[in-house]
Order: sequence, then C-alpha cells, then structure tokens
Amino acid sequence: MTRRSVIGEGTGVNNTPQNGGHPGDTPAPKEEPDAPNGKVDLRKKVTLLRGISIIIGTIIGAGIFISPKGILKNSGSVGMSLVVWIACGVLSLFGALSYAELGTSIQKSGGHYTYILEAFGPQMAFIRLWADLIAIRPAGLAVISLAFGQYILEPIFMPCGVPEIAIKLATSIGITSVMYLNSMSTSWTNRIQIFLTFSKLLAIAIIIVPGLYMLFKGETKNFENAFEVSNIKLTGLPLAFYSGMYAYAGWFYLNFVTEEVENPEKTVPLAICISMAIVTFCYVLTNVAYYTVMSAEELLASQAVAVTFAGKMMGNFSVAVPVFVALSCFGSMNGCLFAFSRMFYVASREGHLPEVLSMIHVRRHTPLAAVLVLYPMTVFQLFVGDIYSLLNFMSFLRWLFIGVAVLGLIYMRYTRPDMPRPFKVPLFIPAIFSFTCFFMVFLSLYSDPVNTGIGFAISLTGIPAYYIFIVFDRRPKWLQDGLDSLNRSVQIILEVIPAEH
Repeated sequence: MTRRSVIGEGTGVNNTPQNGGHPGDTPAPKEEPDAPNGKVDLRKKVTLLRGISIIIGTIIGAGIFISPKGILKNSGSVGMSLVVWIACGVLSLFGALSYAELGTSIQKSGGHYTYILEAFGPQMAFIRLWADLIAIRPAGLAVISLAFGQYILEPIFMPCGVPEIAIKLATSIGITSVMYLNSMSTSWTNRIQIFLTFSKLLAIAIIIVPGLYMLFKGETKNFENAFEVSNIKLTGLPLAFYSGMYAYAGWFYLNFVTEEVENPEKTVPLAICISMAIVTFCYVLTNVAYYTVMSAEELLASQAVAVTFAGKMMGNFSVAVPVFVALSCFGSMNGCLFAFSRMFYVASREGHLPEVLSMIHVRRHTPLAAVLVLYPMTVFQLFVGDIYSLLNFMSFLRWLFIGVAVLGLIYMRYTRPDMPRPFKVPLFIPAIFSFTCFFMVFLSLYSDPVNTGIGFAISLTGIPAYYIFIVFDRRPKWLQDGLDSLNRSVQIILEVIPAEH
C-alpha cells in the first residue's frame, strides 16, 4: 500500500494562488491556529497540567467511590487494608518511574506496545496489540461506561432501581459523546479532562473533609485494634494487593501519547510523580474517612461505599454522589480512549494494523480512524455477552505485558547501553515492579486457572494472526485490490491523510 493521500488535490494544506495553487482549486481547509507551517500531524498539546489530568483522571474511576471492600476483605483488618493501599501506591510509583524512563528514552507514543516492540521485537508486540484490540480495550471501556450509565441515572430513578435497557442506552450515549469529543479536537479533549479531574478531586474532598472532621472530633472507635493479628489473613494479602494494584492502574496512560507531550524529558517524569503522590494521598485519606464513619462490617456489606457514606453523613445531599461517580467514570472513559487510540495509531504506522488508522484528519488534526475503531466493538459488547467474565480472564494479561515491558527496560540496559536516557531509575525499581507483576500473574493462574487459561488462549490466537496478516503478504490480487479500495473509501469518507513526520 502506498502512503499517498487519496483525497483530491483541492484539500492541499497550502492550496492558494499565492502558494502555487490555481484560482479554480478548492480552498484549503482552515487550519487550527497553532498549526505550524500547515503540517498535518499530531500537535504537542499535552502540557504538564494536561499530563497530570490524563493520569489522575484515568486512575480515579468508579472504584474508590464504589467498592474498596476487596482490599479490606482479603487483608482482614482496617490497619492492614490501609497498609496495602499505601504499599500499592508505592509499587505503582515504581512502575510509573520505570515507564518514565522508557517514555523519555523511547519518545514514541504507544505505551506497552511500543516498549515491547523496541525490546523484544514485532511478534511479541503484535500479540499484546491483538489481545488489546479484540478483547481487553473494548471490554474495559464497556465496563467503565456501564458504571457511568448506572450512576448518571440513579438520581432520576431513586429510590427504585434503574432499568437495564435505560442503563445501556445512557451508556451508549456516553460512549458516543466521548468518541465524538476525541474525534473533533485534541485541545477540547484535554480541557474537558482537566475539568473532570478537578471534579473527581472535589468529590474525594467531599468525602475526606467531613470524614477527617469526625476523626478529629474523636470518632476513633472503628480504628481500635486496627492491627488485630487474629484477623489478618496472610493467604489473602496477595489478592488484596491484586485489588489495590487494579485500583491504581492507569499511571501508564501518559506514555501512550508521548509524541504529543511538550518537552517529554521533563514533563513525563514530573507528571507521573506528581500524579502518583496525589492519587496515593487521596486514596489513603478517603479510606480513613470511610472507616471513621462506617465499621468494617458496614463497609463490607455496602455495594457502593461512597453512597452509603454520603447517606450517613449528608442526608439529602447524598443524591449528588452518584453524579460525581458518573463524572469520574466519564473522565476515565475520556482518558482511556485518548490514550489507547494513539496505540492503534502507532501500531498502524508500524504496519501491524490497517494503514488508515495512522492517518490524521485534515482539519481537526486528530487520528480519527484510530479513535473510532473501538466504537462498534464496544457497543456490541454492551448488548451481548458477559463483559465482567471477559474482564476476569483477561485482567491478568494486563500485568503480564506490563511486567514484560518493564523487564524490557532491564534487558535494554544491557543490550542497548548507549541509548539516551534523560531520566534513569535505579535498577532495583524495575526489578521489584516486574517481579510483582509476574507474581500477580502466577497468583491468577493458581487462584482461577480456568478463566486465566481462557484468557491466555485468546492471547495466543495472536500468533497465527501475526503470520496470516503480517508475515504472509502473498495475497490474491483481487483481495489486495479490494483491501486497497476499502482503505481509499474510508480515507475519503473520514477526510484523513497520512501524517507528515
């Protein structure tokens, strides 16, 4: 396939008589104000504040508001659960620092995919990409979107339950609006992400402030015997860590958009460190607030901890909590889509996905096709199948491949010692983190071998797919002509052209 634009000459960026065009030509599309020299590519619009908002806005989803009880259940005591929250924050910081080194030494977007590609080659990277494309990303986006649909409608239907069809319709509207936003403007995507991040932090503050006020007034009975040895479950601690690491997941999303970050050598490490400090601080204090107002038994019995907390503390104002949870979910949807659309963009540029996914809209300067590619699969999974079981047997793959990417950092220290590393972490940090990832993978194999085995089998289908779609290029002429024609048609419909690098 050639890399030429199939959109007519009239859409050339500088198509004016003053620049060599002809009076009869179609005028050039209006460029964004900051478009340098009329180039059609992805702009460096991710500042430090926007980078922090991407990370915080993606990490803080519905989990901290709905169900932090998994850690309490598996740790066995209030004190140990708080220790696990802190320890998971530190471990996540280790992973984030490792990714900061990878992001500053390999200044390409794409996150896990790019780092595995650089360290271990195209086949391993394609397997990761394949698992992402066919299951992990659509299912993950669908689940967080379902939480959005549930909580945005809850104030309307209170005290009754929300009908299932209403949840799915609201979810579909939410997904569509996020897709539209990411398709239309990178700047507005980032601005709205900043607003949603501040909304999340406000929601957490609404929980923390009254909780700590009660604590300072002397409400400490729920912290008595917080480290009761007889209640601590050593066998459950690995599962508690698994839940905690899942709650912190999202620190890696800025690495998916490295090429759009201003001054990535400084911005990426700084944004990661600031974000992880804020998130860990918020998570620990939020749990302290929960325990101040609710006993361990009440927290374990609650299906939505923040709603239960608000009902006890705020009376009628508690109706606002589901709205904040919905905004939080919307921010996670927005941040996730913004990030992993760039992974598909980079994978297409590397030849692992159809060429049109690495093309840019001629006016909007967004990777329109890469943004939209997940839309049909996500909506399809909303209405059919059990998304939660899919997530259960695919979740271990996330930690497997993150562990492989961080292991690649250690591997490249020895195989590529001369690689520029503007930000370099002590070797024990990636070593501890990759060991933790592989331990969680082993734990999944031990605790749930059936679902984990199914997920592993799904990922292994990426091996034949790699040879069929990538290695084997002797396609029949009629098939290749059909694919080229389809590619050109999509390019014309979406008004996208190859990016200028």
